[in-house]
Amino acid sequence: MAKKAVKPNNETGKIKSLEQFTENGADEFLTTNQGLRINDNQNSLKAGERGATLLEDFILREKITHFDHERIPERIVHARGSAAHGHFELYESMSKYTKAGFLNDTKIKTPVFVRFSTVAGSRGSSDLARDVRGFSVKFYTQEGNYDLVGNNMPVFFIQDAMKFPDLIHAVKPEPHNEIPQAASAHDTFWDFISLMPESMHMIMWVMSDRAIPRSLRMMEGFGVHTFRFINEKGKSHFVKFHWKPVLGVHSVAWDEAQNISGKDPDFHRRDLWEAIESGAFPEWELGVQLVEEKDEFKFGFDLLDPTKLIPEELVPVKIIGKLTLNRNPDNFFAETEQVAFHPGHLVPGIDFSNDPLLQGRLFSYTDTQLSRLGSPNFHEIPINRPIVDVHNNQRDGHMRQAINKSKTSYEPNTLGGGCPFQAMMKNMGFTSFLERIDAKKIRNRSKSFMDHFSQATLFFNSQSNEEKAHIINALRFELGKVQVPEIRERMVGLLTQVDNGLANKVAEGLGIVAKAPVQPMNHSVPADETPKDYQPVKGKSSVDRSEALSMKNTIKNSIATRRIAFLAADGVDGASLESMKKTLEGKGATVKIIAPKLGFIKSATGNAIKVDESFLTATSVVYDAVFIPGGKESMDALTREADALHFINEAYKHCKAIAATPSGEALLKASYINMDAKDEGVVIEKNEKLDKAFTKAIAQHRFWEREAARKVPA
Repeated sequence: MAKKAVKPNNETGKIKSLEQFTENGADEFLTTNQGLRINDNQNSLKAGERGATLLEDFILREKITHFDHERIPERIVHARGSAAHGHFELYESMSKYTKAGFLNDTKIKTPVFVRFSTVAGSRGSSDLARDVRGFSVKFYTQEGNYDLVGNNMPVFFIQDAMKFPDLIHAVKPEPHNEIPQAASAHDTFWDFISLMPESMHMIMWVMSDRAIPRSLRMMEGFGVHTFRFINEKGKSHFVKFHWKPVLGVHSVAWDEAQNISGKDPDFHRRDLWEAIESGAFPEWELGVQLVEEKDEFKFGFDLLDPTKLIPEELVPVKIIGKLTLNRNPDNFFAETEQVAFHPGHLVPGIDFSNDPLLQGRLFSYTDTQLSRLGSPNFHEIPINRPIVDVHNNQRDGHMRQAINKSKTSYEPNTLGGGCPFQAMMKNMGFTSFLERIDAKKIRNRSKSFMDHFSQATLFFNSQSNEEKAHIINALRFELGKVQVPEIRERMVGLLTQVDNGLANKVAEGLGIVAKAPVQPMNHSVPADETPKDYQPVKGKSSVDRSEALSMKNTIKNSIATRRIAFLAADGVDGASLESMKKTLEGKGATVKIIAPKLGFIKSATGNAIKVDESFLTATSVVYDAVFIPGGKESMDALTREADALHFINEAYKHCKAIAATPSGEALLKASYINMDAKDEGVVIEKNEKLDKAFTKAIAQHRFWEREAARKVPA
């Protein structure tokens, strides 16, 4: 049973005795590590409600410092990662908006190192956990390193960095038994979320198929926060960053993700590595949404709120360049594990906004690297070194590598000739944007941050029917794992504020009735102390639907890098096999021959065909489509092979393209597939017509409408 919250005794404000601090938490007050009582654990100290976070906030610094140093040596979050080298090329100069050199000169190829990661799991967890994915890019520019530290989702769970340790504590394995690993389907996560209505927009994203990508190469990336571009004249534009994958945005089915975790937990890592090794270099285009200073308040949401996005219908994404990954790391530990990202690694022409989550990250990342890499000299590790010379008066420290010969390590000086000099001439070095601040020190949140539901509704309304069904099933699964009924009820109550149909369907799956939450929903503040203005509200979104939010509208014109399984045995129709193999490989796909045993099989004409995998080691969940070349003897053998039938049934259940020659149809008839039902994803044709139709079907990625038809056991 969950412990019942007990309101502290505020009558005297005094500690009566040590006995009052009972096991059930009655009369416990939240304090700092020094015993100082905290009266606001929700907001960092800012220069005005929408102002920058102040370094003076010792409570925030103590909380995040303790959090950053909780574990060594792996990262607390984003522990499981994969990475690659590459370059960025600019399409057109952005000098009108920013003086950043690598965004001005189209002739420069800027080297990059990109790390992808899951958030919640340990280094040994599965790639296919339902989770946010990190998408961080280190640009080695001629003006120093610039880190764009983002995710594959454009928003986040919380609005203020003060809540980040709480969020991660809640989603990590529960502390009493260290279960479950890399999963959010447990009590502590949903207990926290059910008390944090600001998380509802992000919950829609995490419960969607975006949380289980088909490949790291097939997911978007976002800077999440609002940043600033500053041009040579000092003019500022707000900017949001987008990475658009050239291959489109694609996912796997949830049942498939669970199977992949058991069959190949390194699926995403292997996929990225093999694509680069084969020369199928992953590519993304960089896009920006630009907002003039004068338009800061024109939207129905606050640009500084990290739980909000700017719909592309309001501000189109301007594509400005391309990222290409073309080289795998030489050593996983030295590069992928030791790379140190930081949103505070800037170049002239890019600056921060006062987003309170971003402001907290600016402190946290340096502190994290100190704990994880053990020294302030982490910038001297080869993967972190800038490609330009470094000159400053920082000295010594653990694992120092630079050998400084000058006798001066201070500034100003005359003994060293005054070196190194400040870059004081106009536009030579970094200068912060000149922003007027005239406000009181305050520990509070802007009223403009209080709309927690309108964009969650926008996201849900923008999904296809199949995507909506996946969100409903994901919530049923996650909340079905929650053991405390009150938590499930609170969550369904919050879902009523997003969409009543969504809430009712989730509630039905949980065996409860959806009821609107009783005010106040801001559970982090006692009801009798919460000003009405600071209760969550549902605003009106400027757009009802946004095409960019649905994966159904993504690119579906390529089968490059898709993995296709050919099921065959002795007596296979060799001509059909070779024709289809040539067609698919000619369009960049990878073909693997799956047979009852390894070695070689013989075609109907006696030709030897090398087998890539046997049914004992092969699994449909790591393939994108299935082809059955036919041949009577081969079909007779495969029809008797239970694993071959399971392979087809499972691929069909996961909505994949399946093709067969007319003679291969016998194997499909032996499976659970209803051959009388019209299914565009099941292709049976002859010769070139079959090749063309199957290629088109693979490019569609999945036929999700199949889920609404008869359920297929697998």
